[in-house]
Amino acid sequence: MIPGGGQPNMQQLLQQAQKMQQDLANAQEELARTEVDGQAGGGLVRATVTGAGELRALKIDPEAVDPEDTETLADLIVAAVHAANENAQALQQQKLGPLAQGLGGGIPGLPF
Repeated sequence: MIPGGGQPNMQQLLQQAQKMQQDLANAQEELARTEVDGQAGGGLVRATVTGAGELRALKIDPEAVDPEDTETLADLIVAAVHAANENAQALQQQKLGPLAQGLGGGIPGLPF
């Protein structure tokens, strides 16, 4: 509601929308540069992903490698990547959540 019953200032609304769009783009760029980790097996397997969810690194402790049990190693890798992606989603929520609320709801393609 506009105080005094006046019309909204379209120029001001457009400037606010442009600023929000720029803030969103800046936050997305920061997410793409920020790396988060996840681990499994007490740190035997560590995965690093960007805040946007791109897998960047996978470190496997030699103790995790048993040629007779590659299934457990595979499970540890999946768990570490999953943990890293959960951390990336939490970072997305932290960085983009307030911007999405300012736009009147969620942003398509983002998990919040």
